[in-house]
Amino acid sequence: MDSSLLSHRSRVFERADPYAVSTYVNQHVGQHHIRLPRKGLPEASLDHRKFASLDLCRISYGGEVRVLSHALESVFHLQILLQGHCMWRRGRAERLLGPGELLLINPDEPVDLAYSADCEKFILKLPARLLDAVCDEQRWQRPSEGVRFIHSHYQLLALEGFAGLLTMVCHEAEAFDSLQRVQEHYSQIVASKLLTLLQTNVSRESLGSQAVTFERIAEYIERNLKQDIGSEQLARQASMSLRSLYGLFERHAGTTPKHYIRQQKLERIHRSLSDPDCSVRNITELALEYGFVHLGRFSESYKALFGELPSDTLKRRP
Repeated sequence: MDSSLLSHRSRVFERADPYAVSTYVNQHVGQHHIRLPRKGLPEASLDHRKFASLDLCRISYGGEVRVLSHALESVFHLQILLQGHCMWRRGRAERLLGPGELLLINPDEPVDLAYSADCEKFILKLPARLLDAVCDEQRWQRPSEGVRFIHSHYQLLALEGFAGLLTMVCHEAEAFDSLQRVQEHYSQIVASKLLTLLQTNVSRESLGSQAVTFERIAEYIERNLKQDIGSEQLARQASMSLRSLYGLFERHAGTTPKHYIRQQKLERIHRSLSDPDCSVRNITELALEYGFVHLGRFSESYKALFGELPSDTLKRRP
């Protein structure tokens, strides 16, 4: 994971003055100030890429440093500790973060972080307007004060598929021929993934309070195929236990909710690739729209279902 999140191709500073690095971060990633030990001057390094509306940053200060900010105001920070340790403080609460832990900072939250000398972080900056736009597009209800994540700390590997998604985003950011449209798709997927994986104050579309049938659940899935719909989320929307949901799908579809949703996504993509009136310029973009971030697995699943690769379907268009 460590080597997959930006490389030296994105290097901006190496063994540099920490205050110069801090000034650059203020311009591109988020307002803050740093406090260094009185003795010595650590050497800092920074990798940075602008990616659609996101900023990707990999930073190490080379020495013990305290990072402070009153609030990030209009951006969210997702920080992943790659090595070393970082002490997070908020009021009387504090937590020592280790490698593989993720910290999510809301725009209105003060920042008080103490880095160990060997600390290195990956930081993803998401503008609040991106999360608002995803909610509005999907008709998810958000409070007037904006989106807010309920919890601050997570284990990255516990967030299904998110580590792989970040790896793909970083590879795409460093690609020589990265297209703006592809970057925007990735950015929306990252925002949608966070809103569905983590607990927030957003209320997603409900299936309703009346008795839920398989047909109504299938209609809900059809309307939201481009979203990352998990079995637990679907059970909550249907106001039933996970066991009852699995039983419903076994009786009506002969499969699990996860396999059913994947098949519906693949069938929608197949129809798009087969339809000469449907504008499809890039199979990768189409796969990403439906949440297939592992393109090799996508091609394998597609071929297993339809007996040919997606590119073959596209070539056979009339």
